[in-house]
Amino acid sequence: MSATSSIGNKVVVVTGASAGIGEALALRLAKEGALPVLVARRAARLAEVAATCGPGALAVPADVTVRAQVQGVVETTLAHHGRLDVWINNAGRGITRNVSALTDDDLDDMITVNVKSALYGMQAVLPHFTGRGTGHIINISSMLGRVPLAPFRSAYSAAKHALNALTANLRMELAASHPGVHVTAVHPGIVATEFGLNARHGGEDSRRLPGAQSVDEVVDVLIDVIAHPRADVYTRPQAKDMVLAYFGAEDMAAAERTGPFAPRPR
Repeated sequence: MSATSSIGNKVVVVTGASAGIGEALALRLAKEGALPVLVARRAARLAEVAATCGPGALAVPADVTVRAQVQGVVETTLAHHGRLDVWINNAGRGITRNVSALTDDDLDDMITVNVKSALYGMQAVLPHFTGRGTGHIINISSMLGRVPLAPFRSAYSAAKHALNALTANLRMELAASHPGVHVTAVHPGIVATEFGLNARHGGEDSRRLPGAQSVDEVVDVLIDVIAHPRADVYTRPQAKDMVLAYFGAEDMAAAERTGPFAPRPR
């Protein structure tokens, strides 16, 4: 079965849909015949993206760091479509600050934006999915949630580690009682978006970094994951090998001084 035939007519919520991966994914979903529900704070920009997607797209302005607004996205989607098939927690933000310099506000912001927002989404959509006995939650994590490739992304990395833990534990919680509800973590590396520029305390434009993966390549992976659900997915084939090598190293400190763990632009 092709990805297109598996995705067509699915109602898919995408948070962080006003730019970057979220925008590109919404456009691709519409092209594949799905019914994307676009969520972000910037209402005007969100409306522009939805208009580009076509008449099947629904724009729902919301701040996903506010639990009540996330619940409102579920209610609006169900009122409009009568069902919800896939929920993608894509909204997030990086940081440019080493551990030694982190403030309480830095850590709180990273947890709120990257972890709590996803938790709110998971908890809001879950009753609908378990009630139907089917559904798919996809959390966009990061390679930094697996390996310490960029120490200056410190609290962002910590937040993505936390998101990975919540994702795996929810999957295990549902495995026996609701096997038709899938829970996936997707781990991109550097992606050619404005992520770096939008990081807390600023940063390098990710689009200019060597080896940055194109947004289209990441979206290809996401479309395949929607069509063929699985638990843990890397957007580049070699990424999983890197993770296994790091955690299998006799001396992690030595591993951190070599290869891909070399300092990256800030």
